[in-house]
Amino acid sequence: MRIDQILADGRPAFSFEFFPPKTQAGERNLYAALSELRTLDPSFVSVTYGAGGSTREKTIEIVKRIREEYGLEAMAHFTCVGATVPQLHATLDEMEQAGIDNVLALRGDPPAGQEHWTKTEGGLEYSRELVELIGNGYPFAIGAACFPETHIHAESPKADLEHLAEKVAAGVDFLITQLFFENDVYFAFVDRARAIGIEVPIIPGIMPITHAGQVERMASMCGASIPAGLHRELHAREENPEAVLDFGVAYATLQCAELLAGGAPGIHFYTLNRSPATRAIVSALKLSRPWKRVS
Repeated sequence: MRIDQILADGRPAFSFEFFPPKTQAGERNLYAALSELRTLDPSFVSVTYGAGGSTREKTIEIVKRIREEYGLEAMAHFTCVGATVPQLHATLDEMEQAGIDNVLALRGDPPAGQEHWTKTEGGLEYSRELVELIGNGYPFAIGAACFPETHIHAESPKADLEHLAEKVAAGVDFLITQLFFENDVYFAFVDRARAIGIEVPIIPGIMPITHAGQVERMASMCGASIPAGLHRELHAREENPEAVLDFGVAYATLQCAELLAGGAPGIHFYTLNRSPATRAIVSALKLSRPWKRVS
């Protein structure tokens, strides 16, 4: 089922992101997490590409298995890194033949060891071009990424939002944000997006904090800020991993509850292929139903 149709029914959409593992142990962890998270009846799940499109075939394989063996709607990430236009068409053809309904169109990160993104000869340069290619002849619902705190390579917040508007106009059906830790950032971003005519659903992307150092590295990589209070509380517990995990689950639960009460169409969880934190958060949200609260 297309994700834009799932979002149209008005119920909060809970979704989970996974990445293709590199080892057999990692693969066991992935499918164990899927088995546990399936009980929460997610609206959809997504599977990433590796840097430089290095896991293209693995991504499609996992998406097919999730759909066929787990009965879940699964979306494949799709980038233009390291591929010519004919190769991109071939991958899209394979996805369509596999019965995949949803694609997350991303420019993608450069291959390992390459600092700057460079267009592949015979390929595409911008995610907008990738959206246009997908929309011209393929039946997929098209998702795209957006950046509440501005893409790290953008000239300015204004320019970043203008590029996003062009991408949406090219055929994007819904957006998923980069991770963030302060809800005012999300709500302000949505207001700015609506003000320039972006009307598609904007799903907040949330990463439950399970390791202080890990989340700081990831936030630094994508340009997400960590509020001073959150930083202080994490470091007060850094010698006690269980305390960090407990605090991280509590913080994300409160963050998600406020987002849903404020009108967010759902929550997309960056799971890092693990289930306990996400299971606890979604279970608590489904019990408390913050989207039903009357302000």
